[in-house]
This record gives sequence, C-alpha cells and structure tokens, in this order.
Amino acid sequence: MASVKIYDDLCKGCRLCTTACPKGIMSNDGDRLNSKGFHPAFVKPEDMEKCIGCAFCATICPDCAIEVER
Repeated sequence: MASVKIYDDLCKGCRLCTTACPKGIMSNDGDRLNSKGFHPAFVKPEDMEKCIGCAFCATICPDCAIEVER
C-alpha cells in the first residue's frame, strides 16, 4: 500500500495534483489555510487505500510539497 504525505506549508493550493491523480483521491481543503494563506491539498484517510503509488501528484507539484511512499 502506498501513502501520500503533503507538506501543508509548502502547498500553494494550485490543484495540479488533483488533476494528475488517476484515482481522484487528491483534493484541496477549503476549510483550512496553511501558514501562507493557501488551502492545502489533502487525501482523506479512507481514500488513502485507493492510492496506487504512481506519484503523478508528486511529479506535477511545482513546490515539491508531496511525497509518495510505496
């Protein structure tokens, strides 16, 4: 099983990861702001098991805010 770690304070909420994810498990948290004032990306804990570890989200992230572990 793969896991996605998002460094909230690096995320600028660009949503590129949400479009790159083939499983559609990445989203942006509209209720929470990081220290830079952006809505960071996240994966719901119940959706983490759907992650296939492709790392498309991490590859497309311009701020290197996502790490995928397999």
